[in-house]
Amino acid sequence: MTTTSTSLSGRSRVRGVAGVAAVLATLVAINLTANLAGLPFREWIVPLAVLVLVVVAKARWMRWSDLGLAARHMPRGLAYGLAATVLVAAVVTAGCLIPATSPFFLSERYSDLRMAVFSALVLIPLMTVLPEELAFRGVLQGALERTFGTTGVFVIGSSAFGLWHVTSSLGLTAGNAGLAQVFGTGLAGQLAGIGLAVTATSVAGAGFIWIRRRSSSLLAPIGLHWAFNAVGALAAALTWRALAG
Repeated sequence: MTTTSTSLSGRSRVRGVAGVAAVLATLVAINLTANLAGLPFREWIVPLAVLVLVVVAKARWMRWSDLGLAARHMPRGLAYGLAATVLVAAVVTAGCLIPATSPFFLSERYSDLRMAVFSALVLIPLMTVLPEELAFRGVLQGALERTFGTTGVFVIGSSAFGLWHVTSSLGLTAGNAGLAQVFGTGLAGQLAGIGLAVTATSVAGAGFIWIRRRSSSLLAPIGLHWAFNAVGALAAALTWRALAG
């Protein structure tokens, strides 16, 4: 009986590791296809591919609670998400008002206020926050929780999230006045920008993992993630306007 139980446990762990590897490989394929393949309508690749990933994961082996989508945990997740949004908004506002840090909010992508508002309310939640949270704090974290301990969940989950942003940060320093001033816009500056982006998003990923575990709901990291991106976009637009006025 003991030998049989051990054998079953070993096979279960192998299946768990294989599941994590499959999810990671899928995310790599999605990322490279969306950012480097040059396909038409490539902005839709990540949302649609992640939706398929969630459907497959739910159909094959995951429960709603594994994905952070159990209805009983939604109120707690909503409360954490709202609190996180308020906290991030306060920190970002302070950063915009401090002369030493305000240049880092000058992203050319959000130099137009109307575009920043549209991005904050539509593009960021639909094209970035929901797909990434479903993929990383939903499917990947659900797979990691089944096989690895706390350390594995945080290390693998946050590292994967950081590396996900390599391709999207290739022109980061060239499009940000504060980063360009510090690192320059040459090759070394671009590499420094990529390293900074990966480090920052890895740390953010650890925070998203923590709040997902704390609340048992995907709503919490969705709220926190949206706050970072959307409030940051609005702050960038307002900072541009303040400097122009």
